[in-house]
Amino acid sequence: MDVLLLPDLLSQKICQKTLLSQASRQRSSSPGLIHMSFELVFVHLLNDSSGSPRVLKETIGAVHSQKIRSKLYLGSCGDGVLSHCDIPISRYWYRRMEHRILTLFTYFFSQAVLFCKLLADRTIDKNAVIYVNTLLPFGAALYGRLTGRRVIYHVHEISINPAPLKYLLTTIARMTSSLNIYVSDAHMKALPIPDIPARRVYNALDVGFFAKAGTSAYAHNHDGYFNILMIASLRDYKGVPELLSLADALNDQTDIRFDLVVNDDQKTIERYFACRTLPSNIAVHPRTTDTTAYYGRASLVLNLSRVDQWVETFGMTILESMAFGIPVIVPPVGGPIELVEDGVQGFMVDSRGIDSLSEKVLHLYRNKNLVAHMSVECRKRAAEFSSRRFAENICRLISESRLETRKNG
Repeated sequence: MDVLLLPDLLSQKICQKTLLSQASRQRSSSPGLIHMSFELVFVHLLNDSSGSPRVLKETIGAVHSQKIRSKLYLGSCGDGVLSHCDIPISRYWYRRMEHRILTLFTYFFSQAVLFCKLLADRTIDKNAVIYVNTLLPFGAALYGRLTGRRVIYHVHEISINPAPLKYLLTTIARMTSSLNIYVSDAHMKALPIPDIPARRVYNALDVGFFAKAGTSAYAHNHDGYFNILMIASLRDYKGVPELLSLADALNDQTDIRFDLVVNDDQKTIERYFACRTLPSNIAVHPRTTDTTAYYGRASLVLNLSRVDQWVETFGMTILESMAFGIPVIVPPVGGPIELVEDGVQGFMVDSRGIDSLSEKVLHLYRNKNLVAHMSVECRKRAAEFSSRRFAENICRLISESRLETRKNG
């Protein structure tokens, strides 16, 4: 583990520079902000439009409504859903690189920077709770442990590679956390961290999204096409190759077409498909912060994550789809099995079986009455995951941690 640590001299220089820049920013800020003491500090690494930052934004909104003084430490890479929150944001350095080994190096360096920035921040109350979103921002957890502040982990991941990194992150969580929040029961069982209290809080969709979904009428066909949508990162383990195989297998059905919305930019799309054949019935779209337009014209939504490589802990796109009344096909493992009843809101299919997958898609394509019934069931099920219930559960856990901090303080 020592080989992953930065040299002491480099860390000291980072801390010195951070102290100077922090003081400079505070002098130039409004006078009221200088004297503000934050009771809750959220920390996140990658600012994109995936599930974990969206859940964090919902959490921030819930806490903000309770008048808890809070701020967000956010990695500098990305311009996603967390760029505009109702609380102060401090960015810390992070870069994703094309080569995995370089990204690993920049990741560890970013955590040294994060640790030093937190250590230099004099606006954090001595009894503040450090809220670490995902296992990745371990620099914040170490800061909390070192300074005697309580740490809450909101865990979103199961599949972490390489294995030594997973061991490191879970070990740090075990050493530093006072509470782990999981997004599903399956998730809590799949990634237990010994000796740490654990609670399950299902994710939810914000009120604005539900309002848009509620005004969108589901249709089996759109402009004469049965539109199949998948929203995912451009990673093989997310089932992109399986989607291409499915599209190729159904290419003779001229009124079926596919939309793949990826959590990547156009350059990454071009690089990914440079050595792959893209079927004529599929369109690939770069990342967007507003997916409602795609849901509004979808007949079916797929989640094809490989069950042996990537287990979905919850499945935000699944819940979003059901809010729009769109039937879904999901993996038969992990969080999705707590959202979807097989044959009610859609089907559970192992994406590695293309023949079985094609059969289920064609079954929905040919049965409008079944799909209409599933659409109604989807909306009913999605309504159970309200933002109000999510806010109540999250705020209760945070309040309990803050109360425990005061008792021990």
